[in-house]
Amino acid sequence: MNLTTSAAEVGAVDESRPIFLQVAERIEEGILDGTYAEEAQVPSTNEFAAFLRINPATAGKGINRLVDQDILYKKRGIGMFVRTGARARIIDARRQAFADEYIEPLVREAAYLGLGRDELISMINAAGTVRTGQTTATTGANS
Repeated sequence: MNLTTSAAEVGAVDESRPIFLQVAERIEEGILDGTYAEEAQVPSTNEFAAFLRINPATAGKGINRLVDQDILYKKRGIGMFVRTGARARIIDARRQAFADEYIEPLVREAAYLGLGRDELISMINAAGTVRTGQTTATTGANS
């Protein structure tokens, strides 16, 4: 998240998911996209709360979640900062979550359907090619 985000995004939260998790994810996104570099200060709990129009306790819960995950740390009297190595920790955690949430069920379903490894890889490659708009003989997709 960037505190200079457009007015349309202010307060844009997904009501179907806990807001504190969304706060944590927005900070993680900022770390991943370079908005918050390692050892850089992140906005305060009150700044997040005001920007997102949420309760400061909710914003604090999201920030504390990242402290617990060793992504942020507090400099007493100054604020919260991105810990060195935070970006790599976020990527590792997200890769594992991706494998757990998408890859394992995909492989399990492929086995149920009798798809072999090569056929599954071919299907994944074809799906990726269609999405990027490249023309292929197997899918007939055009850009």
